[in-house]
Amino acid sequence: MGAGGGTTEVTEAGKTTGYAEVLRVPYAARLLTGTLIGRLPHATGPVAVVLFTRAEGGGYSLAGALAAVYGLTTAVGQPLLGRAVDLYGQPRVQLPAAVVSALGMVLLAVAGIGVLPVAFAAVAVAGLFTPPLEGGLRALWPSVLKREDQVHRAYALDAVAQEIMFTVGPLLVTLLVAVHSEAAALVVINVLGVLGALAVVASEPSRTWRSAPREAHWLGALRSPGLLALFGSFFFVGLALGSITVAGVSYADDHGRDEIYGWLLAALSLGALVGGAGYGARQWAGPPETRLRAIVALLALGYLPLALTPGPLPMLALAALSGLFLAPALACSFVVVDRHAPRGTVTEAFSWLVTAFGVGAAAGTAVTGPVVDGAGTAWSFTVAGFGGVAALLVLTATRGVLTAPVSRAVPVPDPGGPGAAGRPGSGENDRNGAAEPGFSSGREA
Repeated sequence: MGAGGGTTEVTEAGKTTGYAEVLRVPYAARLLTGTLIGRLPHATGPVAVVLFTRAEGGGYSLAGALAAVYGLTTAVGQPLLGRAVDLYGQPRVQLPAAVVSALGMVLLAVAGIGVLPVAFAAVAVAGLFTPPLEGGLRALWPSVLKREDQVHRAYALDAVAQEIMFTVGPLLVTLLVAVHSEAAALVVINVLGVLGALAVVASEPSRTWRSAPREAHWLGALRSPGLLALFGSFFFVGLALGSITVAGVSYADDHGRDEIYGWLLAALSLGALVGGAGYGARQWAGPPETRLRAIVALLALGYLPLALTPGPLPMLALAALSGLFLAPALACSFVVVDRHAPRGTVTEAFSWLVTAFGVGAAAGTAVTGPVVDGAGTAWSFTVAGFGGVAALLVLTATRGVLTAPVSRAVPVPDPGGPGAAGRPGSGENDRNGAAEPGFSSGREA
């Protein structure tokens, strides 16, 4: 273990690397922390909306509908705002979007659900203007961390931190509800979100970041076949996770203990934390596209045993196993996005990944409910297995378009030179197929 608890290793160059080294780089810890706090409203939005609606006397149908509108508008807004960030810079988009999104949730907290059009409009505004901080951070890493191995480790750290946020965020909401009220939880979480966004955009890397020049094209990042393949695969990864959130409730009901549901999700997150920490602690040889197929295959394999629905303790072990390869899959997908995003579309591309994942999760929850009602708990967990297998099939069927990164029509810098991790100030990896650490530029076709 390195200083500050970061796992370390010695590279071929004899340098000691690890998470602690990444966080010691100026602005790295600030950007990661600010982004996580800024994303709290996104991570807790559906839970906070459901709790608020129920406290106001609304039924589960209304609560579900409001949460669904929030999720759908977030999925629509992320790539649109991501493209705006690529065009106009981070401060001019991220902070205003965070403020408008927060105002939408404050309006819901003040107006309540008495006038339904106002309530739906409030959550729609909150979702649509959710700032693309997630994509923005990943666009910043190459300009903050000058070595490519550090960038890839930061992607893994990002994936691990994301699991922590999605675990701690809902707990924070329930704490605020217990201390004060559901309305207060909505307001406080969104104020924290604005402060997090402010911490990011006020930093020098965010203020000076500029996207690479882009070709004018209405499809933007979606004109990359490799990205389309990746997004299709991660739609099904999201579907698998969304299905588990519903199937887990049914499993807890079958065993007559509501707390089992929380333990199942905690076990899944614990598995993801362990897997992500292990993945980021070392360098990997070979193209990330090939590695991603192997990781998704293991992810799918981990989802299949959930359909056995054994007793609570074995089920918790299976849940932890199912999450083991989630964070590695996310971290590896970030590298693939960076390699395949057309020039000038990096924030938009990362935002599309968020959208594909989120829409898949929504589809998973929508599909699994009827499966529970019609076939029972065991069959509902097979939806997760189907999602994992489908994600693998998409990557396998599209391996041709994922073989090589998109050409960005720029010279290839020396991987060991000053431009190896992206042009300073651009935050965008403009290598045209430059090597990852651990293998030469003559990578396999």
